[in-house]
Amino acid sequence: MSEETTREEQSTKKEKTKGPKAEMSFLDHLEALRWHIIRSAISIIAFAVLAFIYSDFIWDSIIFAPKSPDFWTSRMIIQVSNFIGIESKGLNSQPLQLISYNMSGQFMVSIWTAIIVGFIVAFPYVVFQFWSFIKPALYENERKHARGAVAIMSGLFLLGILFGYYLIVPFSIDFLGSYSISKEVVNQINILSYISSVVSIVIAGGVSFELPVIAYFLSRVGLLTPKFLKKYRKHSYVVLLIVAAIITPPDVLSQILVAIPLVILYEISIVISARVEKAKLRKLEEI
Repeated sequence: MSEETTREEQSTKKEKTKGPKAEMSFLDHLEALRWHIIRSAISIIAFAVLAFIYSDFIWDSIIFAPKSPDFWTSRMIIQVSNFIGIESKGLNSQPLQLISYNMSGQFMVSIWTAIIVGFIVAFPYVVFQFWSFIKPALYENERKHARGAVAIMSGLFLLGILFGYYLIVPFSIDFLGSYSISKEVVNQINILSYISSVVSIVIAGGVSFELPVIAYFLSRVGLLTPKFLKKYRKHSYVVLLIVAAIITPPDVLSQILVAIPLVILYEISIVISARVEKAKLRKLEEI
Protein backbone atom coordinates (compact mmCIF):
# COMPACT_ATOMS: atom_id res chain seq x y z
CA MET A 1 0.00 0.00 0.00
CA SER A 2 2.86 2.36 0.80
CA GLU A 3 4.40 1.82 -2.66
CA GLU A 4 1.07 2.45 -4.38
CA THR A 5 0.56 5.60 -2.31
CA THR A 6 4.04 6.85 -3.25
CA ARG A 7 3.35 6.27 -6.94
CA GLU A 8 0.05 8.11 -6.71
CA GLU A 9 1.74 11.05 -4.99
CA GLN A 10 4.45 11.18 -7.67
CA SER A 11 1.88 11.12 -10.48
CA THR A 12 -0.15 13.81 -8.71
CA LYS A 13 2.94 16.01 -8.39
CA LYS A 14 3.71 15.59 -12.09
CA GLU A 15 0.15 16.54 -12.99
CA LYS A 16 0.40 19.64 -10.81
CA THR A 17 3.70 20.72 -12.30
CA LYS A 18 2.26 20.53 -15.80
CA GLY A 19 -0.47 22.70 -17.19
CA PRO A 20 -3.85 21.68 -18.58
CA LYS A 21 -2.44 21.22 -22.08
CA ALA A 22 -0.50 18.18 -20.82
CA GLU A 23 -3.85 16.31 -20.67
CA MET A 24 -5.05 17.46 -24.08
CA SER A 25 -5.33 15.06 -27.00
CA PHE A 26 -3.19 15.32 -30.12
CA LEU A 27 -6.00 16.97 -32.08
CA ASP A 28 -6.57 19.44 -29.24
CA HIS A 29 -2.89 20.36 -29.38
CA LEU A 30 -3.16 20.90 -33.13
CA GLU A 31 -6.21 23.09 -32.62
CA ALA A 32 -4.40 25.15 -29.98
CA LEU A 33 -1.35 25.49 -32.24
CA ARG A 34 -3.58 26.56 -35.12
CA TRP A 35 -4.99 29.45 -33.09
CA HIS A 36 -1.53 30.55 -31.96
CA ILE A 37 -0.45 30.59 -35.61
CA ILE A 38 -3.59 32.51 -36.60
CA ARG A 39 -3.00 35.13 -33.92
CA SER A 40 0.64 35.45 -34.99
CA ALA A 41 -0.39 35.85 -38.64
CA ILE A 42 -2.99 38.48 -37.73
CA SER A 43 -0.38 40.51 -35.82
CA ILE A 44 2.04 40.33 -38.76
CA ILE A 45 -0.67 41.39 -41.22
CA ALA A 46 -1.79 44.24 -38.93
CA PHE A 47 1.71 45.67 -38.68
CA ALA A 48 2.23 45.06 -42.41
CA VAL A 49 -0.86 47.17 -43.16
CA LEU A 50 0.49 49.95 -40.96
CA ALA A 51 3.86 49.71 -42.71
CA PHE A 52 2.13 49.97 -46.09
CA ILE A 53 0.09 52.99 -44.95
CA TYR A 54 3.21 54.76 -43.71
CA SER A 55 5.33 53.54 -46.61
CA ASP A 56 6.77 57.01 -47.27
CA PHE A 57 8.41 57.04 -43.85
CA ILE A 58 9.46 53.37 -44.09
CA TRP A 59 11.15 53.85 -47.45
CA ASP A 60 12.69 57.31 -47.10
CA SER A 61 13.71 57.25 -43.45
CA ILE A 62 14.58 53.58 -42.94
CA ILE A 63 15.14 51.52 -46.09
CA PHE A 64 16.87 54.13 -48.26
CA ALA A 65 18.70 55.78 -45.35
CA PRO A 66 21.78 53.45 -45.31
CA LYS A 67 22.70 54.41 -48.90
CA SER A 68 22.95 58.08 -47.98
CA PRO A 69 26.33 59.67 -47.10
CA ASP A 70 24.53 61.38 -44.19
CA PHE A 71 23.61 58.06 -42.59
CA TRP A 72 24.63 57.61 -38.94
CA THR A 73 27.33 55.03 -39.69
CA SER A 74 28.93 57.24 -42.35
CA ARG A 75 28.93 60.26 -40.04
CA MET A 76 30.53 58.21 -37.23
CA ILE A 77 33.28 57.02 -39.57
CA ILE A 78 34.04 60.60 -40.59
CA GLN A 79 34.13 61.76 -36.96
CA VAL A 80 36.41 58.91 -35.87
CA SER A 81 38.67 59.48 -38.88
CA ASN A 82 38.94 63.19 -38.10
CA PHE A 83 39.66 62.41 -34.45
CA ILE A 84 42.64 60.20 -35.32
CA GLY A 85 43.82 62.55 -38.04
CA ILE A 86 42.80 60.58 -41.12
CA GLU A 87 40.81 62.10 -43.95
CA SER A 88 37.71 60.11 -44.90
CA LYS A 89 34.69 60.69 -47.11
CA GLY A 90 32.63 58.23 -45.13
CA LEU A 91 30.41 55.69 -46.83
CA ASN A 92 28.32 55.89 -49.99
CA SER A 93 29.85 59.15 -51.21
CA GLN A 94 28.84 58.11 -54.74
CA PRO A 95 25.06 58.29 -55.34
CA LEU A 96 23.37 54.93 -55.82
CA GLN A 97 20.73 54.96 -58.55
CA LEU A 98 17.87 52.50 -58.19
CA ILE A 99 15.57 51.45 -61.02
CA SER A 100 12.45 49.35 -61.52
CA TYR A 101 11.91 47.74 -64.92
CA ASN A 102 8.64 45.87 -64.26
CA MET A 103 5.19 47.46 -64.53
CA SER A 104 4.13 46.13 -61.12
CA GLY A 105 7.67 46.04 -59.72
CA GLN A 106 7.42 48.88 -57.21
CA PHE A 107 3.98 47.83 -56.04
CA MET A 108 5.01 44.21 -55.39
CA VAL A 109 8.21 45.32 -53.69
CA SER A 110 6.15 47.61 -51.47
CA ILE A 111 3.80 44.75 -50.53
CA TRP A 112 6.58 42.28 -49.66
CA THR A 113 8.56 44.92 -47.80
CA ALA A 114 5.52 45.78 -45.70
CA ILE A 115 5.10 42.09 -44.81
CA ILE A 116 8.76 41.80 -43.80
CA VAL A 117 8.53 44.95 -41.68
CA GLY A 118 5.34 43.55 -40.14
CA PHE A 119 7.16 40.32 -39.22
CA ILE A 120 10.10 42.19 -37.65
CA VAL A 121 7.83 44.45 -35.58
CA ALA A 122 5.51 41.58 -34.59
CA PHE A 123 8.39 39.21 -33.75
CA PRO A 124 8.05 39.59 -29.93
CA TYR A 125 4.33 38.80 -30.12
CA VAL A 126 4.97 35.82 -32.45
CA VAL A 127 7.56 34.45 -30.01
CA PHE A 128 5.10 35.01 -27.15
CA GLN A 129 2.40 33.02 -28.98
CA PHE A 130 4.64 30.02 -29.60
CA TRP A 131 6.00 30.21 -26.06
CA SER A 132 2.41 30.22 -24.76
CA PHE A 133 1.85 26.98 -26.68
CA ILE A 134 5.01 25.29 -25.38
CA LYS A 135 5.00 26.58 -21.79
CA PRO A 136 2.07 24.49 -20.38
CA ALA A 137 3.87 21.27 -21.37
CA LEU A 138 6.94 22.15 -19.26
CA TYR A 139 7.56 21.20 -15.67
CA GLU A 140 7.53 23.94 -13.05
CA ASN A 141 11.32 23.95 -12.67
CA GLU A 142 11.74 24.13 -16.46
CA ARG A 143 9.46 27.15 -16.55
CA LYS A 144 11.60 28.86 -13.90
CA HIS A 145 14.78 28.28 -15.88
CA ALA A 146 13.12 29.56 -19.07
CA ARG A 147 11.63 32.63 -17.39
CA GLY A 148 12.10 35.72 -19.52
CA ALA A 149 12.64 33.65 -22.69
CA VAL A 150 10.35 35.87 -24.77
CA ALA A 151 12.11 39.07 -23.68
CA ILE A 152 15.57 37.58 -24.20
CA MET A 153 14.78 36.20 -27.67
CA SER A 154 13.09 39.44 -28.72
CA GLY A 155 15.95 41.55 -27.37
CA LEU A 156 18.63 39.47 -29.09
CA PHE A 157 16.69 39.53 -32.36
CA LEU A 158 16.34 43.32 -32.14
CA LEU A 159 20.07 43.71 -31.40
CA GLY A 160 20.89 41.55 -34.41
CA ILE A 161 18.57 43.60 -36.61
CA LEU A 162 20.18 46.86 -35.46
CA PHE A 163 23.67 45.40 -35.87
CA GLY A 164 22.96 44.33 -39.44
CA TYR A 165 21.19 47.58 -40.30
CA TYR A 166 23.73 50.04 -38.89
CA LEU A 167 26.98 48.17 -39.59
CA ILE A 168 26.72 45.53 -42.31
CA VAL A 169 24.18 47.16 -44.63
CA PRO A 170 26.00 50.53 -45.13
CA PHE A 171 29.34 48.81 -45.80
CA SER A 172 27.69 46.37 -48.21
CA ILE A 173 25.95 49.14 -50.14
CA ASP A 174 29.14 51.20 -50.27
CA PHE A 175 31.22 48.32 -51.63
CA LEU A 176 28.76 46.57 -53.94
CA GLY A 177 27.11 49.76 -55.18
CA SER A 178 30.40 51.39 -56.17
CA TYR A 179 32.21 48.30 -57.45
CA SER A 180 32.88 48.42 -61.17
CA ILE A 181 34.72 46.17 -63.59
CA SER A 182 35.00 48.94 -66.18
CA LYS A 183 34.00 52.55 -66.77
CA GLU A 184 31.90 51.27 -69.64
CA VAL A 185 29.49 49.68 -67.16
CA VAL A 186 27.19 51.92 -65.13
CA ASN A 187 25.62 50.58 -61.94
CA GLN A 188 21.84 50.93 -62.05
CA ILE A 189 20.63 48.67 -59.27
CA ASN A 190 17.20 47.08 -59.51
CA ILE A 191 15.04 48.01 -56.51
CA LEU A 192 14.26 44.32 -55.93
CA SER A 193 17.99 43.50 -55.75
CA TYR A 194 18.55 46.34 -53.28
CA ILE A 195 15.68 45.26 -51.02
CA SER A 196 16.66 41.57 -51.08
CA SER A 197 20.23 42.47 -50.08
CA VAL A 198 19.14 44.73 -47.21
CA VAL A 199 16.52 42.29 -45.94
CA SER A 200 18.79 39.23 -46.12
CA ILE A 201 21.55 41.01 -44.19
CA VAL A 202 19.20 42.37 -41.53
CA ILE A 203 17.34 39.07 -41.00
CA ALA A 204 20.65 37.15 -40.96
CA GLY A 205 21.84 39.49 -38.21
CA GLY A 206 18.70 38.92 -36.17
CA VAL A 207 18.87 35.13 -36.52
CA SER A 208 22.62 35.03 -35.77
CA PHE A 209 22.09 36.81 -32.46
CA GLU A 210 19.74 34.00 -31.39
CA LEU A 211 22.74 31.66 -31.09
CA PRO A 212 22.82 31.72 -27.23
CA VAL A 213 19.10 30.89 -27.07
CA ILE A 214 19.55 27.99 -29.49
CA ALA A 215 22.52 26.77 -27.45
CA TYR A 216 20.41 26.89 -24.27
CA PHE A 217 17.54 24.79 -25.61
CA LEU A 218 19.86 22.28 -27.33
CA SER A 219 21.78 21.92 -24.07
CA ARG A 220 18.53 21.41 -22.15
CA VAL A 221 17.55 18.47 -24.36
CA GLY A 222 21.08 17.04 -24.28
CA LEU A 223 21.99 17.61 -27.93
CA LEU A 224 24.75 20.10 -27.07
CA THR A 225 27.43 20.12 -24.37
CA PRO A 226 30.13 22.66 -23.38
CA LYS A 227 32.73 19.96 -23.98
CA PHE A 228 31.58 19.63 -27.60
CA LEU A 229 31.58 23.40 -28.12
CA LYS A 230 35.08 23.75 -26.67
CA LYS A 231 36.42 20.78 -28.63
CA TYR A 232 35.24 22.18 -31.95
CA ARG A 233 35.87 25.85 -31.10
CA LYS A 234 38.48 26.34 -33.85
CA HIS A 235 36.29 24.63 -36.42
CA SER A 236 33.36 26.80 -35.36
CA TYR A 237 35.45 29.95 -35.73
CA VAL A 238 36.22 28.97 -39.32
CA VAL A 239 32.50 28.42 -39.98
CA LEU A 240 31.67 31.80 -38.41
CA LEU A 241 34.28 33.50 -40.61
CA ILE A 242 32.74 31.82 -43.66
CA VAL A 243 29.28 33.02 -42.58
CA ALA A 244 30.68 36.53 -42.10
CA ALA A 245 32.21 36.40 -45.58
CA ILE A 246 28.91 35.26 -47.11
CA ILE A 247 26.70 37.96 -45.60
CA THR A 248 29.19 40.82 -46.08
CA PRO A 249 31.01 42.31 -49.06
CA PRO A 250 34.48 40.83 -49.70
CA ASP A 251 36.49 43.35 -47.70
CA VAL A 252 38.38 42.54 -44.51
CA LEU A 253 36.89 45.32 -42.36
CA SER A 254 33.27 44.27 -42.92
CA GLN A 255 34.09 40.61 -42.28
CA ILE A 256 35.85 41.49 -39.01
CA LEU A 257 32.90 43.66 -37.90
CA VAL A 258 30.57 40.70 -38.39
CA ALA A 259 32.90 37.95 -37.16
CA ILE A 260 33.71 39.57 -33.80
CA PRO A 261 30.12 39.59 -32.39
CA LEU A 262 29.54 36.08 -33.77
CA VAL A 263 32.62 34.82 -31.92
CA ILE A 264 31.47 36.59 -28.74
CA LEU A 265 28.02 34.99 -29.07
CA TYR A 266 29.68 31.59 -29.51
CA GLU A 267 31.68 32.07 -26.30
CA ILE A 268 28.50 33.14 -24.48
CA SER A 269 26.85 29.96 -25.78
CA ILE A 270 29.64 27.90 -24.19
CA VAL A 271 29.02 29.59 -20.84
CA ILE A 272 25.26 29.04 -21.12
CA SER A 273 25.71 25.38 -22.06
CA ALA A 274 28.07 24.89 -19.09
CA ARG A 275 25.53 26.40 -16.69
CA VAL A 276 22.80 24.14 -18.03
CA GLU A 277 25.03 21.09 -17.58
CA LYS A 278 25.88 22.12 -13.99
CA ALA A 279 22.18 22.48 -13.22
CA LYS A 280 21.53 18.97 -14.56
CA LEU A 281 24.35 17.49 -12.47
CA ARG A 282 23.05 19.30 -9.37
CA LYS A 283 19.61 17.74 -9.88
CA LEU A 284 21.13 14.27 -10.27
CA GLU A 285 23.04 14.70 -7.03
CA GLU A 286 19.87 15.74 -5.22
CA ILE A 287 18.12 12.59 -6.47
